[in-house]
Amino acid sequence: MNRDKRFWLQMKEDLLKVAPELGIDKVGITTAEPFHELKERLIRHRERGHESGFEEPDLDLRTDPSLHLEDAKSIIAIAVAYPSKLKNAPVSEPGKRRGILARSAWGEDYHQALRRRMAKLSEWILERVPEAKLVSMVDTGALSDRAVAERAGVGWSGKNCSILNPELGSWMYLGETITNLPLPPDSALPDDCGDCTLCIDACPTGALVGPGQLNAQRCISFITQTKGFIDDEMKLKIGNRLYGCDTCQIVCPVNRKIDIRHHAELLPDPEVVKPLLRPLLSMGNREFREKLGSSSAAWRGRKPIQRNALIGLGNFRDAESVPDILTVLRADPRPELRESAAWALGRIGTAEALDGLREAREGEESAEVLASIDRALERTDGQ
Repeated sequence: MNRDKRFWLQMKEDLLKVAPELGIDKVGITTAEPFHELKERLIRHRERGHESGFEEPDLDLRTDPSLHLEDAKSIIAIAVAYPSKLKNAPVSEPGKRRGILARSAWGEDYHQALRRRMAKLSEWILERVPEAKLVSMVDTGALSDRAVAERAGVGWSGKNCSILNPELGSWMYLGETITNLPLPPDSALPDDCGDCTLCIDACPTGALVGPGQLNAQRCISFITQTKGFIDDEMKLKIGNRLYGCDTCQIVCPVNRKIDIRHHAELLPDPEVVKPLLRPLLSMGNREFREKLGSSSAAWRGRKPIQRNALIGLGNFRDAESVPDILTVLRADPRPELRESAAWALGRIGTAEALDGLREAREGEESAEVLASIDRALERTDGQ
């Protein structure tokens, strides 16, 4: 590419100006150098058993941009803000208890929203430099979005492991485009967390084991997305969360009063993001796709959402939901749901719930479900 430094500097300035028209709230540029320090942290993270299991297993792919684009020179990091407040939130009440989706699952699936913006960004670049090479990633890509955003000056890495920006807080989606263009890099922002440890102190499960250190195996956000059995301790901690957890972001002082709502497709539907729990239990795949299919919460299917709905009803001790929960315990083919139903009935503890547990025990074959029934009956017998 036969262009001088002034061309690339001007192109960067033009990109910053056009970003809002592309639906992008923040842009930062960094080099395509490997993330050596990150790789060392990831090795220690793995050795401690703190990975979630959702990550790309190849640490080189997560830390070396040149493995995704051979002649990579720069990375363009972008951020798109999403809302943090739920307007006209429906009320949760006995018999009509509700769950909650994390803010990152409000509105349209952010993967789609960001991919459209990054496609527009690529189109804008190619109009000016037709020979440009571009590889874009959003969350599901191997490269670490947060490491790129931090080095590109989009924000600093907070103690809650989120990227924090003075104007957007951590309420933002991240993506990046690796390119062979030699764009002038930005400087990283200074860490402004100071001595604050509110996020670490507020974590419901102690998953934040230190500043910027997360044990994903104890993180509610990750646990709600798993498909298997959840131990009783974590069921209590989950509360009525159906997908994700925002506690460490809600308590962050940087996030206070930040509620950016100028992207229409990211605005939440209150009935979708704070849904009634009982109808979720009998929801089929088609209805699930119709109600939640456009949200990023749908990526794991309906089983985790339905399991978490059972846990929520148990934590609410919602006696009116006992018939619905008993239907799951008696007839659902999925042992993970029957096990959670048994736990919920034990938490509710009414005569109807306990009789249902005893009845279900006679025909149950799953060892995990039988153990859950026995624990539930032991707890109530001892009360």
